[in-house]
Amino acid sequence: MQIILLEKVVNLGALGDVVRVKDGYARNFLIPQGKARRATDVAIKEFEARRAELEKIQADKLAAAQGVGAKLDSMTLPISQKAGVDGRLFGSVTNFDIAVALNKQGFPSVEKAMVRMPNGPLKAIGEHEVSVALHADVVVPVKVVVSPEA
Repeated sequence: MQIILLEKVVNLGALGDVVRVKDGYARNFLIPQGKARRATDVAIKEFEARRAELEKIQADKLAAAQGVGAKLDSMTLPISQKAGVDGRLFGSVTNFDIAVALNKQGFPSVEKAMVRMPNGPLKAIGEHEVSVALHADVVVPVKVVVSPEA
């Protein structure tokens, strides 16, 4: 299916690009999320008429993400979990736990899907590095310090 992107999508294209994607990806993710529209003649003409408005909206989103990213950059996030004597956690620290902790720290715009954990859930106490993708162009490293609950 050919679609026109209404915002920048990682590994796909930038605002205004007409790309071909699988039907399910377009129907189930891109179109419902408002990231794309079917690339019909009418939709392309309508996009060109609204291009300046959409570019301004994207620039505002990027500026907001950069502002939050500047506050988050190199932040240390403490999380306490139940742990055994050997330092392994009972359970694990997931992206949901990190998003909730960031929301409590004053970052309500961070969602679970924005937290990137390259090595999977954290299963041991200590310092761990995770990334928070606030925007397609703004990925910020955050240090998570997992400590045992008292």
